Amino acid sequence: MSYDESPQPARRRFGRRPLTVAVAALVPTGLAGWLVWQGLGGSDGAGASAATAGSAPAASAPASPTAPGDGAPGGAGPAGPLAGKVVVIDPGHNPRNRDHTAEINETVDIGTATKECDTTGTATRSGYAEADFTLDVSRRLRTLLTREGATVTFTQDDDRPYGPCVDERARIGNKAKADAVVSVHADGSAAGNRGFHVILPALVKGGAADTAAIVGPSRALGERIVADFRRETGTAPANYLGGGTGLDVRDDLGGLNLSTVPKVFLECGNMQDSADAALLSDAEWREKAARGLAAGISGFLEK
Repeated sequence: MSYDESPQPARRRFGRRPLTVAVAALVPTGLAGWLVWQGLGGSDGAGASAATAGSAPAASAPASPTAPGDGAPGGAGPAGPLAGKVVVIDPGHNPRNRDHTAEINETVDIGTATKECDTTGTATRSGYAEADFTLDVSRRLRTLLTREGATVTFTQDDDRPYGPCVDERARIGNKAKADAVVSVHADGSAAGNRGFHVILPALVKGGAADTAAIVGPSRALGERIVADFRRETGTAPANYLGGGTGLDVRDDLGGLNLSTVPKVFLECGNMQDSADAALLSDAEWREKAARGLAAGISGFLEK
């Protein structure tokens, strides 16, 4: 929930990929030679001079490959279509904000006004917190993007007592010189309001805020995400704003106002609607959400 703050085909579908494990065969002659060497008293220290030519130990098996980025806090993935691209993922809110109400209520400068540092976010009626939802989807998204070669940074990973504040979230993306930044959220609108939407930065200039350079590319990023998120999740754009486009332009979000790199917010659904809440609470649907986000980001970065 952002208190602060025509469909195009995807180039790929993001799913699970099997890992290939390579095992090196032992060389019989090398092993035999090594046994002879051992018999002569060879070791890491004394007796090493007794080793004869051609009796070296057998070569060790190469390490099994892994999928860089799986569960990792950040960093670059393997060579791939997104190699050299930097993506900052901004999981909305922080699960620990609820324990630091005084700190998150402190105001910060968002360029055109002041606003609270952060909020606790919303939750479903059964108690599934937005902060937990955003971290789950964001971690799934990180795995997909790093597999494609992107360098991925989080603004928070439940690794700090609260926040970061909305102005710091913007600075993290700016400092990383990110090619794209996506803030992951879920809305807390009225029951009956359903669907997802992407929030785009308005043209804002005042104080530290100047979005002139990012309005265009941020819209391009948002349009890609709308198309791919809709296809992967099977859910429709919001029926309560954006005129069915899935896009909403705002000038009151510090995370967008202070950004100097392409950035959007995604409200994945409405936690206060029972039908949307059922989707958001389902792990299989959250994986689809991550795939839709990954496809949209990838399509934008590879254009």
